[in-house]
Amino acid sequence: MTEQQPPAYNQPQYGAAAPYGEPKYNTLAIVGFILSFFVSLGGIIVGFIALSQIKKTGEKGRGLAIAGIIIGFVAIAFTIIYIIAAIALVASSATYSTY
Repeated sequence: MTEQQPPAYNQPQYGAAAPYGEPKYNTLAIVGFILSFFVSLGGIIVGFIALSQIKKTGEKGRGLAIAGIIIGFVAIAFTIIYIIAAIALVASSATYSTY
């Protein structure tokens, strides 16, 4: 029986490469999440693009993309409600005076 000797000190060892690591986060998912707080429509659009990329590449960040989309839609809904309430308030406070 022949016993295999380990390589000498500082000699390269060849074998299977170590895995690169976990998949990285999709950049657009992060951007869409942050953007949804400032520019709602931009966050929604970028969030949907990020979801499409994540489906193709398998990157992480699906939750961030979905959160950006939801936050964007909620912010738009609140903006619409605010505008309707402001118009109703202005319309109800208008006084008709007869001189």
